[in-house]
Amino acid sequence: MKVAIKGIERELICPACKELFTHPLIIPCQHNVCHKCVKEILFACEDSFADGGSESSNQSSPRIRIAASSMDRIDRINRAGRKRNSLTPRSTLFPCPTCQRDIDLGERGINGLFRNFTLETIVERYRQAARAAIAIMCDFCKPPPQESTKSCMDCSASYCNECFKIHHPWGTVKAQHEYVGPTTNFRPKILMCPEHEMERVNMYCEICRRPVCHLCKLGGSHANHRVTTMSTAYKTLKEKLSKDIQYLISKESQVKTHITQLDLLMKETECNSERAKQEASQSFEKLYCVLEEKKSAALRAIETSKNIRLEKLQTQMEEYQGLLENNGLVGYAQEVLKETDPSCFVQTAKQLHVRIQKATESLKSFRPAAETTFEDFVVDTAKQEDILGDLSFHSNGLEIPVINEEQSRMYNKALISWECPGKTDSADIYVLEYHKLNKEEESVTWQKIEVCGKSKVLSDLDDDSSYTFRVRGYKGSICSPWSREVIMHTPPAPVFSFLFDDKCGYNNEHLQLNPRRTSVESRAGFPLLLGSERLQVGCFTTLDYIIGDTGIAKGKHFWAFNVEAYSYLVKVGVVPSSKIQKLFHNTPDVISPRYEQDSGHDSGSEDAFFDSSQPCTLVTLGMNKFFIPATPAALKDPASRILPLPSCLGICLDCDRGRVGFYDAGCMKCLYECEVDCSGLMYPVFALMGGAAVRLEEAVTANDREYHDDDV
Repeated sequence: MKVAIKGIERELICPACKELFTHPLIIPCQHNVCHKCVKEILFACEDSFADGGSESSNQSSPRIRIAASSMDRIDRINRAGRKRNSLTPRSTLFPCPTCQRDIDLGERGINGLFRNFTLETIVERYRQAARAAIAIMCDFCKPPPQESTKSCMDCSASYCNECFKIHHPWGTVKAQHEYVGPTTNFRPKILMCPEHEMERVNMYCEICRRPVCHLCKLGGSHANHRVTTMSTAYKTLKEKLSKDIQYLISKESQVKTHITQLDLLMKETECNSERAKQEASQSFEKLYCVLEEKKSAALRAIETSKNIRLEKLQTQMEEYQGLLENNGLVGYAQEVLKETDPSCFVQTAKQLHVRIQKATESLKSFRPAAETTFEDFVVDTAKQEDILGDLSFHSNGLEIPVINEEQSRMYNKALISWECPGKTDSADIYVLEYHKLNKEEESVTWQKIEVCGKSKVLSDLDDDSSYTFRVRGYKGSICSPWSREVIMHTPPAPVFSFLFDDKCGYNNEHLQLNPRRTSVESRAGFPLLLGSERLQVGCFTTLDYIIGDTGIAKGKHFWAFNVEAYSYLVKVGVVPSSKIQKLFHNTPDVISPRYEQDSGHDSGSEDAFFDSSQPCTLVTLGMNKFFIPATPAALKDPASRILPLPSCLGICLDCDRGRVGFYDAGCMKCLYECEVDCSGLMYPVFALMGGAAVRLEEAVTANDREYHDDDV
């Protein structure tokens, strides 16, 4: 079926330069970008990294950002590939302008990308259809050139009939060349492997979904991947694509119906938006009316208070003016003093003397009759400003997100995950807010992050701190209410990363490591059964020790791990390098004849001696319990020594203070702390007996939110 060129224009536009594709490359996320645009975007990322990200980027038009003088350096980047000390970008991460994700281009960078010849051919067909009136001229005619009638794919040139016969005579090798109609798009006849340039691709990797050569499968990056022949992949994908296209064509009437419905929905959206605008305007008008009433009431109260205060001050001023000589009270008193009749003088002077005394006292302690400030009339709008700042459209259709505390983790970083219980009408974007709990600060400042998915990894959180998290969803201008606030605690110290050591003292007959050396399991099988004959008179089973492959010399460090619920006996702690040999070669028996029930020894009374005799500092875990080592206070109440085993246990070693603490890593609560000798290198140590397993806590990385496309 002939391909309809008209109408597919938007499929042929590069998302970076917004022009028709030129030599498009297929990046690992299966999107296409022009070859030149890929180089320019990578070069711009390199410059942005060098400048500390001070300049803003515009992914929609990378070619505008790059000066012509920089193109030589771009070409050198492309030619040099990923060789050491070459002018290559510092990172192979490529920001895809289509899916807006950072895509890893691999070690070869641009040189490891396939050129999309099929898309290039379609673009050329589109260009030819657009310029049908413009003929492709022969490349070999003498002036004036004739219109070409065919193009040779082997010679990459166009010919008229006469020139084609001259340059491709019968009976020669050139007569066997492949020719097509006039075109300017010449592509190689055989697709070559970008990693092995001399090998043609003949297989298809189903894991990576890309063509590969036999060298890639034999010893390259696809050695352990599932591959199929190119013909099988061609047949399968072509059948799928043809079937899907036929289905779309058969549903043409349904598509037209949907288009009609969409047109009606667009008109309905216009009407509803106008109605929503009117309702929003009315809501804000109501707020304006309330504010105007409050404003008028506040101004009236201030005006009334002003008049009362002025009246009081005016009266007080008139009273003080009466104290002046020949005026008011003083003048009246002077006239009274002229009275010579004692009885008449006493009758008048008694009341006058009281008034004079009050005036004298007011002069000694002058106090205005009214305040001049209006501090009690200040309008506090801070709370209302916060409320208005959060003013948004709320929708009953948008579910309130719920932070999943089981999937969220606090370790070297914080992984915050949330979900919508209803699973319907999900938000387009989420806003995650968090702040550090600080009792000294009165006001709370929330830090805000916009997230496209339903999880976020946060870095740069302070150690030994508590943080509050909340999240809300947005769909356009509509938002959901805030989720319930969740408090999480960071570790008491920076996270220390290590693996189990499979060399120093490792007993592979009793212990089994996984290939990544992140978990260890004790084999409580035949050795214990063979020793069961001695269980009647004493068991000499010992602990199997394993240490971390990295030591600690100074500072404060924290690490966490999980102990499987079925574990019988596990001991965890730290050991100095000077006592590692003693640990593996002179391990005391856990159960000996003196610990038998009938031996006459009280095992509980010897706990302190037994713990002190160990070459390392350990606590005991087992049977889903955490046992606090024996202390004088704990011996008085043995039940207080037994705690439930946390789902994740942490150890904090402070070499500077010489202390080690054991934590419930879920809530970062310290369960037990003691002194430890940190004179040498300190190593994490684990001991297992019976059926038991320990798994190290994995670090939180960006891979926890990595995006995976569906398989083809």
